[in-house]
Amino acid sequence: MPRYSEERKATVLAKLSPPQSMTIAALSREEGISEQTLYNWRTQARKEGRPVPGSKAKSDQWSAEAKLATVIETAALSEEELSQYCREKGLYPEQVRRWKEESLQGFQRSAEREKQLRKKSQADQKQIKKLERELRHKEKALAETAALLVLPKKAGCALGERQRGRLTPTPERRKTVKLIQEAMVSGARLVAACEEASISLRTYRRWYREGTVQSDQRPEAVRPEPANKLSKEEQEKILSTCNSARYESLPPSQIVPTMLDEGLYLASESSFYRILKAHDQLHHRGQSHAPKPSREATTHHASGPCELWSWDITYLASTVRGQFYYLYMFEDVYSRKIVGYEVYEVESGDYAAGLLQRCLLREQCLHQPLVLHSDNGAPMKAQTMKAKMEELGVTPSYSRPRVSNDNAFSESLFKTLKYRPEWPSSGFKSLSDARRWVDRFVTWYNTEHKHSKLRFVTPQQRHTGEDVAILAQRQRVLEQAKQRTPSRWGGRQIRNCEPVGPTTLNPEKSAAEKNAA
Repeated sequence: MPRYSEERKATVLAKLSPPQSMTIAALSREEGISEQTLYNWRTQARKEGRPVPGSKAKSDQWSAEAKLATVIETAALSEEELSQYCREKGLYPEQVRRWKEESLQGFQRSAEREKQLRKKSQADQKQIKKLERELRHKEKALAETAALLVLPKKAGCALGERQRGRLTPTPERRKTVKLIQEAMVSGARLVAACEEASISLRTYRRWYREGTVQSDQRPEAVRPEPANKLSKEEQEKILSTCNSARYESLPPSQIVPTMLDEGLYLASESSFYRILKAHDQLHHRGQSHAPKPSREATTHHASGPCELWSWDITYLASTVRGQFYYLYMFEDVYSRKIVGYEVYEVESGDYAAGLLQRCLLREQCLHQPLVLHSDNGAPMKAQTMKAKMEELGVTPSYSRPRVSNDNAFSESLFKTLKYRPEWPSSGFKSLSDARRWVDRFVTWYNTEHKHSKLRFVTPQQRHTGEDVAILAQRQRVLEQAKQRTPSRWGGRQIRNCEPVGPTTLNPEKSAAEKNAA
């Protein structure tokens, strides 16, 4: 394979440039050099930065590398030398100057881009650090949550129902401190672990000092006797006084005032009670019984009509002072529909039993599971009424004695009835007049009155299940209105149009509500 000198290569490659601008094929035929060799020489010249035309004949179509090489090669030339160079290369000086400006602009853009990239890199670094901090916080929170999940149950078993001021045995303290420390090792904070263990941070630090669990020192404390403590002789005198024939049947609340009337004072009533209790002489005697806690209200749930009814009787005043008519009214707790009513001149279990049977027949729920709730009135607990409920398969439910809130649905219905604008404040003239008025009220209440607890649908619509379609239509109208003028709504949601779920009679109270009561 022949070897060519560098001068020979440069002379041959120069023919590719203007003014000759020969093609690779023509140059190969003229010089007797293979086309592949010429391609290799041209590629090598480009890598070295020399301006060598490509396959495109026009100088404006040269590659960026060739243009940059031309700018570098002509940078130190004078105007005359540049003109001569351009004629030799088949260029115009204006082209070289334009290429130079473009190169400078490219350098400037490159510097600006580098500056922007540097700023973006700094911002990215800040964001990365922020995300790393958040990730660490979340990992710590997750570890703490996992560590605290089992702590309340274990700590509850260790401490039981712990009350403020109660002596905590040392074994329980050790177990609780160990659980808290295990939670801390797993990633929980000390404050959170103490809170889950139902002790304060101050209690933990009092229990655990100097690397050991401290025992409760209160049982070992030496306490001085109070200066005003009753002496043994005084206590014995109080006992003998209480057990004397004169006071043997009286409580301290009667003994102390009696002695005061006679000018005698041994101790206060509370001291009498305390001394009797210390000597096991304070008990309920005879028919006296310890106070019993009031029972919880009976709770019932209704998820559909004809599952839970409430009924009661209310007075309807007549125009004659002292004379009343009696309105018997049955209400479906789920739908608030009045399912039955009658007005009579007396209260009677027989009337109530007959009305109940007619209500069941009208609602077509005879011998179906039904709970009937009422208060403890005489007609409600009459033997006739109880026998009829048993015959019809109705489960009775009663309020607690003297607690009207347990029958709140009927009480609320009676208030609505007596607060109507057309309510005759002067009383009803006759029984038929009262019955006609109640007929009109029931029709209005069941079919026209939009109940606030039913999302403002009528009891009849709720009873028949029409409320679902009605509320869905309202929701569509509201959504369309919001789409038309969203600025009037701001960030607020549309009105709640979800159907009301199951209804509960006397729902169970939470622990906080029980304590408040």
